[in-house]
Amino acid sequence: MRQTTLCVPLDVRPESTERLSALIELLRRREDRPHIGAADNFALLSRAVPTLHFMSLSVFEHQSFDPIFIIEANFDGRPGPFWAQLEAQMGEDLREMLRCCKEPFDRTRNLYCAITAEGSRVPVAPYLEASTQRPSVFHHGNRGLTRDRIIAEAKLFRALREELDKPQNQGAQPYRGAEPEDVRDRLYQKMLPEHPWLGTPGPPRVSGTERFLDISRLFLFATMVVGALAIPGILMAAILQTPIYLAGVALFALVGIYLIARDRAPLPGTEVKTTFSLLGYLLKHAPLVLSVLLLPAAILTVVLTAVALSLVGLYGAITGLTGEMEAFLWPVSRAVILGVLGIVSTTPYLVWWLRRLEMRDHSQDSPHVDDDIATQMARYEDWVSQNHMGSIVLIRPGVLRSIIIRYGHMGLGLLLRVTATNGYLGSMRTVHFAHWAFLNNGSRLLFLSNFDQSWGSYLDDFIEKAHVGLTLAWGCGVGFPPTRFLIFDGASHGRRFKAWALASRAVSRFWYSAYPDLSVDQIERNHRLAEGLRNGPLNRADSRTWMKDL
Repeated sequence: MRQTTLCVPLDVRPESTERLSALIELLRRREDRPHIGAADNFALLSRAVPTLHFMSLSVFEHQSFDPIFIIEANFDGRPGPFWAQLEAQMGEDLREMLRCCKEPFDRTRNLYCAITAEGSRVPVAPYLEASTQRPSVFHHGNRGLTRDRIIAEAKLFRALREELDKPQNQGAQPYRGAEPEDVRDRLYQKMLPEHPWLGTPGPPRVSGTERFLDISRLFLFATMVVGALAIPGILMAAILQTPIYLAGVALFALVGIYLIARDRAPLPGTEVKTTFSLLGYLLKHAPLVLSVLLLPAAILTVVLTAVALSLVGLYGAITGLTGEMEAFLWPVSRAVILGVLGIVSTTPYLVWWLRRLEMRDHSQDSPHVDDDIATQMARYEDWVSQNHMGSIVLIRPGVLRSIIIRYGHMGLGLLLRVTATNGYLGSMRTVHFAHWAFLNNGSRLLFLSNFDQSWGSYLDDFIEKAHVGLTLAWGCGVGFPPTRFLIFDGASHGRRFKAWALASRAVSRFWYSAYPDLSVDQIERNHRLAEGLRNGPLNRADSRTWMKDL
């Protein structure tokens, strides 16, 4: 099942900021209360957009930029039906909000003017869809579980608990003292009438096709990176003799390693010792690391050799020298193979260049936090067990930094799609949906997340368990705590990082969750119980494991 994460960033007229915030607040008050015939808050929105997991409306203010209005949504399926359903529920509210925004100068200008004209009834959905910003990195917690499936499995869990807790079931029969497989079979027969979907196999969370495409994209990206790093070596190998080229590669590699070793020490007071070991990580994931490095290198060698020989063949066909093609086969293959080998000499210099930039970076030890905004953020948080966070930071300038952050995000996103398939973000069990996106031609970085527990404990979880990925994804931000080699230190500076993140946040005035009482862990627990009932009779060992989730 396709799941979509997106946001719509819209520049706001400064004089309309307060009005926009008031409109968002009015919409929240209207939606966030039970209506006639509905016991839950946001009941109208929940019925109108049945695929929506999470949604937020926020206004970000910064002294260096005019305010920006962000619409965030996480839903099942494609964007078209979602926008149509959202417009049917709150189209006129969104139209009034758009009137607080600046008139764009791109191809959406005419559409914006038509939508915001006085008395207009032009649909707003096409404009919002055209203004959508795709994420640079995203994570879907409980991946592959639709909203309906999550809610249905939560109802099943509650029904199972009620069945087991009935007073008449507390004696020796029918469950207490019974064998695990008998308990499972009896509960299945008991639940089936009220939950008939248990009688049909559930669709796979990640289909074979989707899995194949995720892996293919990762290898294609790795091949492109290997190709870019190999270009200098290919050019040099084409003009140098093999012994001279290999000696040059070895010499340059040694010099590069020396420069890295010379500057490897952290700056005074910036080192944070953690249990993370790069070598240990590489060894633990050796099959994935080797396949991501060696297979793209082999593919690149074959592809570049084939392309070069094709060009030689085309030249021979034009000039009539087709008999000379065999003479080019070895020189071309040799240049490509040696060029790929030359990566060991180009990579150290890029790492050293990055380290030199890091040593001169500015970081904020005590960023300014507006007390009034901090109070407002606290007022909107911890009403339920889930919370929402939105942040926008400036991106550090520079050619190398721009390349690293762009392609670093791309690689991190592709890696997450291949590895984060069990519902969790590594060892973290609190992230429902999260994503980063570049704004304003890449000058700013947006982060939005829907998570369990409080904001402080959420960031503590990140700092303790995912500080490497967090530093890689967010380390380009102006004022971010000092980093080392792109992945060390950085977010491990717990106090500094939390202060920096707090200063970049905005008030989540409108935030919707389709299942506010469910944690990521509980959703996975419910899913395991449901699958155990759906998948036919279980043996004793599997039944015993299944019962641990009851």
